[in-house]
Amino acid sequence: MTTPQFTPAGKFLPHTGEMMLMDTVISHTAKRTECIIDVATSTLFHDADGSVPSWLALEYMAQAIAVHGGLVDADAGRPNRPGLLLGSRNLQINVDRFKPGQRLRAEVLHRRGDIGMLAFECALFDENDGDTKLAGGAINVFLLESFEALLEGFDNAH
Repeated sequence: MTTPQFTPAGKFLPHTGEMMLMDTVISHTAKRTECIIDVATSTLFHDADGSVPSWLALEYMAQAIAVHGGLVDADAGRPNRPGLLLGSRNLQINVDRFKPGQRLRAEVLHRRGDIGMLAFECALFDENDGDTKLAGGAINVFLLESFEALLEGFDNAH
């Protein structure tokens, strides 16, 4: 299923308030999702000049993965399943900062996995200069059936 342009990304994220960094979904298939990020909404991370440190790229990409997962779950008619960031490989950040007012395009591509560990290839581009990769890498997440399942695992470990 393909998502129409300009779907609000926030409805697919568990984040609220200043931690919700995604703006809109511009495309989605079962394997790939693209979102727009408005750097201006990252107020929690702004410096005095309105710029955002480049290390936030990992969070931007992780939230784009969460949006992708939420859309996949919605397409399958099931509740949004939570995921936990496990780590990244070959992470490259090619800028020092994201500029005030800059709009980014996040691309996530699901490479493998269905439940348990999933692997994604991710990239961030400037919306106005789509050819220059600002950041990218492989990100692994652990997909759960529910937060309750995670909590049961903790309870059983004690």
